[in-house]
Amino acid sequence: MFQGLYDRVLVWSRHRHASRYLAGLSFAEATFFPIPPDVMLAPMVLADRRRAWSLALLTTLASVVGGVVGYLIGWLGLELILPLLERVGYVHHYQSAVEAFRDYGIWFVIVAGFTPIPFKIITIAGGALLMPLPGFILGSVIGRGARFFLVAALVWAGGESMAGRLRNWVDAIGWTVIALIALGGLIYVYR
Repeated sequence: MFQGLYDRVLVWSRHRHASRYLAGLSFAEATFFPIPPDVMLAPMVLADRRRAWSLALLTTLASVVGGVVGYLIGWLGLELILPLLERVGYVHHYQSAVEAFRDYGIWFVIVAGFTPIPFKIITIAGGALLMPLPGFILGSVIGRGARFFLVAALVWAGGESMAGRLRNWVDAIGWTVIALIALGGLIYVYR
């Protein structure tokens, strides 16, 4: 299933509007889409290595903007459930979680932005837990930037073989994202 999406993204990467598609994919992945932008960034870097760094920057910036939208989704969605938390007496626990996210939030955003943890989970949680927006944006820029510049550097240096390895892992990455989203939903429902 995900290799089919991956193959479609590869077709997009050769299109004359590929940079726009890359920005759109990077934005969407930070809010709802299951395929990470790395799968489009890699072949685009491979096709034109001179643009590696500008493509990594575009991917980073679009992902951070998408992350801010994810943050807003979490923040605005919180307004719907906060009265319920008050009625069942969990406001104190919620406040403790907010404080912990404020204390360690930027480091968590940096690490999560770099790793295969689905970034959309972090963006929505950051908004729901009211992480300070400037720290969220800074952590996103650092974490996502490190990841996408690393991908660009690896493909720039490793060439075709590195891009091929990415395709082999896309199904595992996609199903892992879906499993994590489902697990998060179950935890939310049963808490």
